[in-house]
Amino acid sequence: MSFETSLAQAAFELPAGEKITHTAVVARAIPDKEAYELYDPKIGKNFDINKFWMRADLRIRYEMRNNICFGSAMAGNTLGACNTFNGQTSANGTPGKANDSYALQKARLGFGYDLSPDVNFYMELQYASVWGANGLQGTPVQDNQRTQNGQNCTNSQVCFGNGGSLGVRAAYMLIRNFAGAEGLSVKAGRQYVVFGNHSIFGAFDWSNTGFAFDGIMLQYSTKAWDSYAGWFRTSESDLGQGEPLGALHNNLPVSGSNNPTLNNGSANIDSDVFLFYNQIKSVPGFVIEPYYILYSNRYNSGDNRNQGLGTPKHSNQTRHMIGNRIELRKGNIDGWNETIWQFGQMGDNGGANAGYGNQKNLSINAWATRTWIGYTHYEWEWKPRLAFNFDYASGDGRANCTLPGGEATGCKTANTFENLWGTNHIHMGYMDTIGWRNMMKPSINLQFRPTKDDHIEIWATSLNLANTKDNWYRASQTVYVYSKTNNTTRHIGNELDIIWTRFFMEGKLSFQAGYGHLFAGDYIEQNLGTSTDQDWAYAQLWVNF
Repeated sequence: MSFETSLAQAAFELPAGEKITHTAVVARAIPDKEAYELYDPKIGKNFDINKFWMRADLRIRYEMRNNICFGSAMAGNTLGACNTFNGQTSANGTPGKANDSYALQKARLGFGYDLSPDVNFYMELQYASVWGANGLQGTPVQDNQRTQNGQNCTNSQVCFGNGGSLGVRAAYMLIRNFAGAEGLSVKAGRQYVVFGNHSIFGAFDWSNTGFAFDGIMLQYSTKAWDSYAGWFRTSESDLGQGEPLGALHNNLPVSGSNNPTLNNGSANIDSDVFLFYNQIKSVPGFVIEPYYILYSNRYNSGDNRNQGLGTPKHSNQTRHMIGNRIELRKGNIDGWNETIWQFGQMGDNGGANAGYGNQKNLSINAWATRTWIGYTHYEWEWKPRLAFNFDYASGDGRANCTLPGGEATGCKTANTFENLWGTNHIHMGYMDTIGWRNMMKPSINLQFRPTKDDHIEIWATSLNLANTKDNWYRASQTVYVYSKTNNTTRHIGNELDIIWTRFFMEGKLSFQAGYGHLFAGDYIEQNLGTSTDQDWAYAQLWVNF
């Protein structure tokens, strides 16, 4: 008997070359460390260095911002609002300074292996940190040099620093021509999800971490059109019983409570996004992209609602989205429009006629549109491009109905547009002072290339509210300024951005510097009581290969 025969089969006499394959329990996954029929390769024996590839990039950016709250102090909350809401009818900012500066570092290292032309494995590690942020504030002996893992916790509840600076940005398998179906691809695992112009799904790589999604994406491609169907689990609140089996802790603590607004530990309390996205390429000069998205958040109303009904990804909602993006590129002219309608139901947690637990008593009826029209004069050496833009996203005058002092408005609707995972930085003005929520902005943009390695951009934007009773939301989608209940002013201010980029080594290395100034408008003065302009600047180096 061969020494390679497993102990489970050692007592049996089998024909040469055969083994038992129908044992009562095969407690394993495929592949595993032990060979099992033809399913498992001999691990480590089939590696081919010629099929291995890698990519990497590293970015360092120093950023500063003065008068973050336009002459007011920050309100002392971790979500970055410049004031609080208590049903106020007059400006309630607190005069003071709110200046900040910091250095960000981000590095990504990706490893790929092509098992065949149709099967690919990819994993991307990401290091993201703020220089000096690993230490415990005010405790010199626990400084940055002693906490290289990026996490510093004084106890199990209070943690400082980067919250863990090393993570996995992507880890997936990509299978083309799946199951013999030509044109059908499957990507399963953690992955980037980017569609169109990043309005709803974007990489958001201006951020130090960016977005990543856990799930599966199907793609079917033809010459005339492409279709994508995906499911992604955005939050998991599985029961604690998984821990003895080696699983991670549940994402949200489960609490035994009779309060129906608290997470009761149900395994069905999760959050998912489903999408069906299409790209029609058969119309000359145009790309047409109709799509449907379902955001299903089944957490209880009280789990995520700290900023009222406009809280990003508010818990306990079913939000359907029907949208279309159309883009034209013909000669010197380019233009595109994206329009989205959102409808569904959401639950609230407080205020008049509140619905508790998983009762969805609010109707959703929100919409947004974005349009760019540009002209590039390719015949000139500097290739100047002049473009005009208009953005709109709906708001809701009852958005603060669940906050103390807002009960009088009554909770009936949730019509503030949900921005989901858009890359607002490239659309809303580079200062990141506004998101695609309760806003209205026209802008004009000029770009040109003085040399083949230099790019200059000048962008002027007028920032306004769509609904004067709803709040001003920043690019991170959280509340920037809470509107007073009797607010009637729309004009937030005017933003001017100037960005210069210099490329080296055929784009493998770049230096970029930018400056932005926001001229405070009537809305800021009427709702904060201060009106100092805001300044913002940055400089960054980025290398990639």
